[in-house]
Amino acid sequence: MESESHVAGEIEETRDWGESAPLLPNDRRTRLVRTKVPEVEVHLYRQGKGPIDVFKSSLGGWDQDQLEVRDILDKYGFKSVFAFKRETGRGVPIRFNVKNGRSLLSYTDGSTVFIDGEPKDSLLKPVTKILLGVALITIMIALVLKESPQIMHKLNISGVRIPPWVLACAVIVFTRMRKRTKDFLKSRGW
Repeated sequence: MESESHVAGEIEETRDWGESAPLLPNDRRTRLVRTKVPEVEVHLYRQGKGPIDVFKSSLGGWDQDQLEVRDILDKYGFKSVFAFKRETGRGVPIRFNVKNGRSLLSYTDGSTVFIDGEPKDSLLKPVTKILLGVALITIMIALVLKESPQIMHKLNISGVRIPPWVLACAVIVFTRMRKRTKDFLKSRGW
């Protein structure tokens, strides 16, 4: 039995390597353990046309069996995704958890998933329809009336006459933008 003794001030340390050896050997070699991340192959369609992309997506979640749906929605600009078969078309919507963006259904490693996406609505299309509708109504009113009503003369603000269709368009665009940004601001904590 070999014994070492170190004295530093009042503290004395004694090691007896013969009786108890270290539990883990002081070996400089490290062992690497690599685990395979479960993946699914995704065939992505846009409104039944495509596939627009074929890629591998890793599964997440506690059991690593949930598809990262929000990542797909953000990357491809979809507002929703659906299960898809080429023979029958679009199926049921793929539901996902709002907090973490993962699918509610589980998937197995190595499976192939066919997804059909619905693109986000453009803000330009409804605004253009509204503007054309307001312009058409304004033209019809102008053709029917020979003289502008007294209320139109009262809208004369600081010497500049603002046409009523401009005010109507501003009100409509403002209300549409407020409705669209309400969810955006609520998700940001406002």
